[in-house]
Amino acid sequence: MSVSSGPARRIAVGRIVGVYGVRGWVRVHSHTRPREAILDYSPWLIERDGRWEAREVEEGRIHGKGIVARLAGCIDREQAAGLIGAEVAVERARLPQTAASEYYWADLEGLRVVNLEGHELGTVSHLFETGANDVMVLRGERERLIPFAKPVVQRVALDEGVIVVDWDVED
Repeated sequence: MSVSSGPARRIAVGRIVGVYGVRGWVRVHSHTRPREAILDYSPWLIERDGRWEAREVEEGRIHGKGIVARLAGCIDREQAAGLIGAEVAVERARLPQTAASEYYWADLEGLRVVNLEGHELGTVSHLFETGANDVMVLRGERERLIPFAKPVVQRVALDEGVIVVDWDVED
């Protein structure tokens, strides 16, 4: 999930991957959990040719293993085809507040990770999901994969920009 910085941060929530029918509907790969939660956000910010534009979601639903949606101003298959490959984002401020011990992955990306002894292990590049737990990918002097789970993660301080982990510097 990519993130932009600044006062109106954009959080990627999906990607337009195809067209559906002839009336301007698009197929969407959703990054949200559950996948249909992407339809709860409107407008979508659509990236085209390096520029972002807001598009209202007029209709949408689950279709098979994916999502289909009709966006304002998209009235035919040709216009829908022009959106294939576009990233779908929403403003960070539009996402629901999290509980004290819950985090959006996008809020963790870019944080420094240090172990209990204060050794810098790297910066969170991104996270991915496994069957057991989420995993942080750290970039630093080398790439590290560290579980984002207790008891490994001791403290997350978003305001300080740091995650403290119980992890050996040699691992």
